[in-house]
Amino acid sequence: MPTTTSIRPPAWLGHFSYAIRNIVAEAKKVEASGKAVRYLNIGDPIPFGFQTPPHLIEAVSKAMRDGHNGYTASAGIEPARAAVTEEFNRRGMPMTPDRVVLTSGTSEGIELALGALADKGDEVLVPTPTYPLYTAVLAKLGARPVYYRTDPDHGFHPDVDDVRRLITPATRALVIIDPNNPTGAVYSEATRRALIDVAERAGIAILADEVYSDLGFDGPTPLLASLAPDAAILSFSSLSKAYLAPGWRAGWLGVGRTDRLNEVLAAIRKLADGRLCSPGPMQFAITAALTGDRTHQRTFVDALKVRASLSAARLSAIPGMRCVAPRAAFYAMPQITLPTGCTDEDFVLGLLRETGILCVHGSGFGTPPDQGFFRVVYLAEPAILNDIYDDLAAFAGEFLSR
Repeated sequence: MPTTTSIRPPAWLGHFSYAIRNIVAEAKKVEASGKAVRYLNIGDPIPFGFQTPPHLIEAVSKAMRDGHNGYTASAGIEPARAAVTEEFNRRGMPMTPDRVVLTSGTSEGIELALGALADKGDEVLVPTPTYPLYTAVLAKLGARPVYYRTDPDHGFHPDVDDVRRLITPATRALVIIDPNNPTGAVYSEATRRALIDVAERAGIAILADEVYSDLGFDGPTPLLASLAPDAAILSFSSLSKAYLAPGWRAGWLGVGRTDRLNEVLAAIRKLADGRLCSPGPMQFAITAALTGDRTHQRTFVDALKVRASLSAARLSAIPGMRCVAPRAAFYAMPQITLPTGCTDEDFVLGLLRETGILCVHGSGFGTPPDQGFFRVVYLAEPAILNDIYDDLAAFAGEFLSR
């Protein structure tokens, strides 16, 4: 007789969580009840009316028409890697094409790098709040995220002393997300230099998540490695955000020139071989993006600045709530003073069920549940945001009075 024993998934899956997507299941239940949902959970500009630049679309279309629909080299096509190399060099991070790998978005670059760095039981320093992909990947690897503090009273800048205290012999890497998702923070040069110094003294690698570097409200932010070209820094970016093509999964990583990273680079290439390649036709858009017209970025950033200012003002005006003004990208991380015994998830789920507004609870990004943080994506048009913040303010008043 056949067995009736259930086939179980691995134990590490119990530690795997990606709150940005997971909370959508609750939104679908709300929609099934007949209530419209206003999605402010995922940083995708396309559903909000922003459009991919036409010359990128043409580059992909031409690649397909010209027959470039097969596998590519695992590290990516040479013209795109050359364009990425030139971009790194132009922005102060010395690079050669052999140290560039094209990836399926920044996310795959992060996964390749962590897979090349962290073993079971190792530790990786990540900010709190953090981007949850890092902790999800570390759960797969059996490695442990160690959260370092960022301070909302100082623009969500990292607490460098806390980073220094948390380093142990098991520490393998320091994650720096700048400009930051989920807070919209941009770090000062002094903070960046201090973080580099801590990592270099400890002999650990830095993973520099710089996918929003072109979306700073005061202009593009310098790459971290431009401050220390010989430091052990790996940099990640993609076409998803500043080039408005998130669904294309066209990204890249660059490994700093120091010989100390040569074994890590070899490991990344080995892992990249195992997944064959990133999407081929989309690689042709990388060349078009990095060597072509970028005027769409000025228009995009101008639109984001208006939305950021509106969001910070409206959210900070809600009694019991504060919001640090974002300085880049399209995220804000407001904080509400929760009633005793309540969690950030209680607030976010209540907000969703009562108003149809979908945000993500701060504990999904690693903050303590009782601190009341939640993330807002402010890509919607200002008039729509105003309506959303009216409803959010009304709900917050009711929630705090219960």
